[in-house]
Amino acid sequence: MSKKSPRIFSREFKLEAVRRILAGERIRALSQELNVLRKDLYAWRDLFRAGGAEALRPLGRPRKGTAVVAAKVTERAREVAAGDIAAPERVAELERKIGQQQIELDFFRQALRRVKEARRPNAGPGVTGSTRSSRR
Repeated sequence: MSKKSPRIFSREFKLEAVRRILAGERIRALSQELNVLRKDLYAWRDLFRAGGAEALRPLGRPRKGTAVVAAKVTERAREVAAGDIAAPERVAELERKIGQQQIELDFFRQALRRVKEARRPNAGPGVTGSTRSSRR
């Protein structure tokens, strides 16, 4: 018994199949014609309905960061366009995020200032400029 490796379909192939499904062709007939499993056709159709042509990406590892970021951006754009998030709520959300970032920035500035104050100045060659040793 030999195992078949899964077929890999291009995005264009999937798009054409989905367009034919949405145009009204029967999935069973299309499945036999294209030699594709019906479950794949249903999955492609559902992906297309949920995320458009971008959702029909080929199998494999997505390029570094682009797929995740693009998916989040398009999801957020859909939410805003659909009116799920009103403009004042969005503004409040962004202001909260800016406030959190400012708190973190202040914390790190203060920590850096303390580290600089704790260092001994380097007075000359052979003298180490380091922090005081902790006496336990």
